[in-house]
Parts: sequence; structure tokens; C-alpha cells
Amino acid sequence: MNTRKILVFLIITFVFAVIIGLIPVWLDLEWQGNTAVIIGVIYMLFPALSAIFVQKVLYHEPVIVPFKVSFKLNKWFAFAWLLPVIIALGAIAVGMLFPGVSYSPEMAGMIERYRDIMTPEQIAEMERSIEQMPVHPLFLVIIQGMIAGITINALAAFGEELGWRGFLLREFKAWGFARASLFIGIIWGVWHAPLILQGHNYPQHPVAGVFLMTLFCLLVTPLINFATLKANSVIAAAIMHGTLNGTGGIAIVMLKGGNDLTIGMTGAAGLVTLLLANIILYMATRGYREIEYR
Repeated sequence: MNTRKILVFLIITFVFAVIIGLIPVWLDLEWQGNTAVIIGVIYMLFPALSAIFVQKVLYHEPVIVPFKVSFKLNKWFAFAWLLPVIIALGAIAVGMLFPGVSYSPEMAGMIERYRDIMTPEQIAEMERSIEQMPVHPLFLVIIQGMIAGITINALAAFGEELGWRGFLLREFKAWGFARASLFIGIIWGVWHAPLILQGHNYPQHPVAGVFLMTLFCLLVTPLINFATLKANSVIAAAIMHGTLNGTGGIAIVMLKGGNDLTIGMTGAAGLVTLLLANIILYMATRGYREIEYR
């Protein structure tokens, strides 16, 4: 393991994270709408750019093969694409166990969340649109999320995954799967802090959100690392990450009550569901002994 190489990558990545994350503050922009989307996408590019710079420019080493940039399809691509949907659906069930949270097939909880930013007329129109849909909106959310997850979301997520799963997972391979996943998860979670503190994912609790996001990344990392190594491709990681982002809304659209700390993929319900998924992974791989870096 090249400690100096890793440190250079981390310094570059975190410096740019702070700079880009502070742009809305410097320009006095609120973290919402186009501002959040544009800054978020730019933010996601820099782990990849940092990894390429360190690997290619500073160390004169190849990028494509070492970082597992491969489009050779196998069954693990499907695993990476489908697992986020299963986890999001599981988070609905877990969310209903929390006090004050209930199942809402008419999507009353989702509509309620829009009341502060939409007019009564717009809310009424939304309710009519939901009633007139030929299929339940949940199916549309799943389909749209999965399509986005394997296309535009995967493209954006590739900017992160080339850094986390392409560069860091390779550099940490000597540590073994568990320890590598632990450190990558912590790094990945803390890296989100400049955005979380502005209200990303946890608009009601930005400070507490930094800690929950770090826990979320800690629990997601072994699953994405596993998919990456089994598929032997960082593209599978990008698909899984993109689909997580695309289908995360599934975990809240059918629930009424709760807040950003309790329900949703990045709330307590999602964390519990991810913990269960990790327990299954640990048992299925005999304590990670069946996972190898190829």
C-alpha cells in the first residue's frame, strides 16, 4: 500500500470538496433546485479527476485496467442494479416500525412534504394526477429510478466511484475487505460534509446529518465494494450508486410521518435495512472470506 499516494489523493479530493461546497455560500445561494443539482454533479466529478491525476500524472501508471473500468457484463451487474430497489422497499417496512410513521398507499406523506413549497392549487393538481394514473405511482418511481440509475445517474456516480472503488479499493486491498470497507466508508461519508451542512439530504437536521451520512456510507460501502469485486468492474459500482440515488425516494413516498433522521434511505430506517443487508452479506460470504480482489 502506497500511503503517500493515498494521502495525495485524499488531500486533493477534500480540498476541492471544500472549495466547490462553499460556492453556494460565497454566492449567497440557497441549497435547492438547480443550485443543488449543478453543484452536486460538479462535486461528484472530483474523486475521479483526483484519482486520474494522481495515478496518471503524478505516478505515470495506467488507469483503465487497474481501476477496473470494464463494460464486460455479467450477472453481478444485475445484482448491482436490483439490490438498491430491494433495500429501498425494505426501508419502507422498517420505517413503519417507527412511532408516528404509517403506511400511506395514497401517498399522503409525500404530498404533505410539498405543502411548504407548492400552492394549494398545485397540491390539488398533484392529487388529481396521482388518482388518474393507470398504475400506482410507486411502480413509476421504481421504473424511473432504475432507468436513471443505469444511465444518467450512473454517469454522474462514476465520478465518485472511480475514486472510491477504482482507486481507494485497489490501494487498500492489502488491508482485506472489512478494513478497506471501513476506511473507504468513513472517507466517503466525511467527504459529503460540505454539502450536508447546507441541507443536502438532511434539510431539517444538517449537523446531525453529517453523522448519519457517514453511517450510511459505512453501511453502503461493503455492498458496493462486493458488487465491484464480483463484477470485476467499477461500472457496476457506478450503476449501484446511481440506482441508490435514483430509487432512494421509494423509501419515503409510501410513508406518512417521520422526518429526515428517521425515514428514507439516509434516515434510521434505511440504516437499519442496510445493516440487515450487511449481516446477510457477511454470512453469505463466510465472514468475507469468499471475497477476493482480482
